[in-house]
Formats: sequence, C-alpha cells, structure tokens
Amino acid sequence: MKRRSTVALSAALLVTLPWIGVRVAGDPNGMDATLTVVLSGVAVLGTSFLLAWAAETAEKDVPRAFAIAVLAVLAVAPEYAVDALYAWEAGQFAGMERGVEAGNLAVANMTGANRILIGIGWSGIALFTILRARSEGDAAVVRKPGFLRDAIRLDSDISLEIVFLFLATLWAFLVPVGGGIGVLDMVVLVGLYVAYISVVLRGGTPSETEPHGVPRSLQSFPRTQRVAIVLGLFLYAGVLLLVAVKPFAHGLETLGTAAGIPPFFMIQWIAPLASESPELIVVAYLVTKARSTAGFNALISSKLNQWTLLIGTLVIVYSIGLGRYGALPFDTKQAGEIWLTAAQSFFALALLVDFEFTIREALALATLFLSQVFIEFALVRQVLELPISSYQVLLAYAVLYVVCGTWLLTRQLDSLRDLADETTAIAIDSGREAIETQ
Repeated sequence: MKRRSTVALSAALLVTLPWIGVRVAGDPNGMDATLTVVLSGVAVLGTSFLLAWAAETAEKDVPRAFAIAVLAVLAVAPEYAVDALYAWEAGQFAGMERGVEAGNLAVANMTGANRILIGIGWSGIALFTILRARSEGDAAVVRKPGFLRDAIRLDSDISLEIVFLFLATLWAFLVPVGGGIGVLDMVVLVGLYVAYISVVLRGGTPSETEPHGVPRSLQSFPRTQRVAIVLGLFLYAGVLLLVAVKPFAHGLETLGTAAGIPPFFMIQWIAPLASESPELIVVAYLVTKARSTAGFNALISSKLNQWTLLIGTLVIVYSIGLGRYGALPFDTKQAGEIWLTAAQSFFALALLVDFEFTIREALALATLFLSQVFIEFALVRQVLELPISSYQVLLAYAVLYVVCGTWLLTRQLDSLRDLADETTAIAIDSGREAIETQ
C-alpha cells in the first residue's frame, strides 16, 4: 500500500477516535456543546471519507448492478443521516413543537446540502479546473476568446444524468404544493432514480474508470483481505454515524441558539459541510490528476442521488417515527427553501445543456449562492434591514434563477435538441442491449 494512501486512511481513522473515546468513557450529554460539535463533527467528516473509499474499493468485487444501485447510495449516507435523524424525530414528536421544528430542520438540511453541492461544489471545482489548466494543462478545458470565456467541457455521456435531474427538478417545484413530502413525491422521485438506474444497467458496461488514491491501494490487496477491509470500513463507519450524527446535529442547534442564530441556519449550512467536504476534496484530487471530466461527472451524479433518493425517502423515515403513514410536514419558510433549491438546480442545468461550463457561468452560480446566504445571515443577525421578509428574499432569488435559466434555454434550443437526441440514443441502445442479452 502506497505511503500517501496509508497516511490518508490513517488520518481518516484517527479523527474518529476522539469521539469513540468519548462514547466509551460514558454519557457525552454533559460535555460542552462546542467540544461536542467539534469531536462528533470531525468523526462524521472522517466517516464520510471512509464510506466513499470503501464504496469505490468494493466496486471490484460486487456485481455491477449492485455497485451502481447500492454503493452510490452508501457513499452519500452521511448527508442522508442528518436528514433521517430529523425526519424520524418529526414523526416521534408529531403534534408537538419539537416535531414541527424537526420537520423543518430535515428540509433545511436537505436544501442546504443540495445548494452547497451546486453553489460551492459545481462552481468551485469548475473554477479550480479552469484556472489550474492555465499552468498545468487539461484536455477538458477549452480556451475561448473573450472575457472569462474559458470553459470546462463535459462528457456528452452525462446527458442521461442531466435529463433525469431536469425531471426531478421540475417535480421538486410541485413538492411544497402538497403541504409536505408525501408518498406521491416518493413514488415520482425514487421512481426517477430507479428508471435512471435501469437505463444505465441495460446500457452495457461503460468505459472503466481506474480507481485512484486510497481505493486504488486497497484494491491491490488479495481478494480475501480486500473484502474484509471493505466490510470492516462499512461496519465501522455505520456505527460511527449512529453514535455521532445525533450529538453533532443537536450540538449545532445548541451553539446556534447560544449565538442568537436560529437552529435551521446551523443545520442548513454548517452540518452539510462535514458530509460534502470529502466529496469535493476527492473531486479536486481528480482534477490534479487531469481527470477533471470524471470528477465533474461525479458531482452531477451525486446531485442526482441527493435530489431523488434523499428527498423521496424522507417520508418513509418520518412514517416510521410516526408509527403510521404521514407526509413529512414543513412550514412556509421551508417551502420557499425548496422552491429556491429547485430554481438553483434549474438554472445550473440550463448552464450545462451545451456540455460546457465557463468561468463566467461558474462565477454567476457562486455569486448568486453566496449572496443569498449572506443576506439570509445578515437578516438573521439583524445587521441588515430590508423592506421584504426573509421568505420573500427566497422567492425573489427563486424567480431570478428561473428567469435566467429560462432565458438561457431559449438561447440554446439547438443544444436542448442535441441533449434530447443524445439521451434518446442512450435509452434506445440500452433497450437494444437488454433485448440482445435475453
């Protein structure tokens, strides 16, 4: 095993040990909230790395169908864990103030994770890729005349993910209309993911992507040892999520309250950073290895997982906590958050229909995201006064995203047709290969 991979794996394991020590020593409820958040937070961060590495390593030993359908979900488990915690609490305390608050926090964390992935992830990685290519070179980066026109070129094979993301985004605009996340949302969103997986699986084996870093080193072990390591990492990470997510999330609530910051702001923006950071770091590593296209494709695929499975299955967790079926409720403010998240996704996808992402587009996406978060925080801290409410700010940004996205799409009708043709060709090819293999 290479020294760099050994150091990375050891570091991810080491940052989880302090919280394990706290749990072994006794009840951590009496600990200082800041210390609780720090120790449990870095444990979640380490867990995110371990799960991602274990999932990629396992792809060598499991059937392709399992790798696509299951391991991709396990890799984003840390993002889902906080959402599931609050969805369950919303059901457990239904009809009480805590139940209402937990339902809102589940939505807040979900919308925050999705907007961070696009506003920081997509834009940040694109900027890093293009700027790095000026000195290192990158075949995926296109030089264009004009101010901030250099772009990263995406693989046209990602058209399938873009189309399914479009469909999920359009449905997301309807979610608040029903007054909660219910069974119909689950059927549509999870159904979209299942349809996507079925097309991918019938499409034959894609070009192999060589593993990198820790997974590459772990795959070099003999099969028996490799399987044992992967199972051990999954088990260890699963236990860590069970013992670290709840104190981490509740500790953030406590810190926010003490600082005069509403808990939803902490859960929406701080909690997702611990789970999203490893993915962004891994993608940045891919960029340094001149595999920027594969890295950016991974971010788009991750968005599809979150935007379908993460939202669609919250109603299941809520119903389990409730003891019967029920739609996960949320208030008007969180309805605005969902509309804004859907609008951001719509705008971001409109930028990608031509399979290029320029510097100016990445800056626009990042600026819109960061300015909204800044305004929201300023309103929360009462350092900014506006003639409109926080909810109206959300709607204003949502309208801006939709108007800009619609304008972009009307100017790229040829690209839209190409996207539709590419996706149709993929679907037809997958159907033909499925028939030929029967």
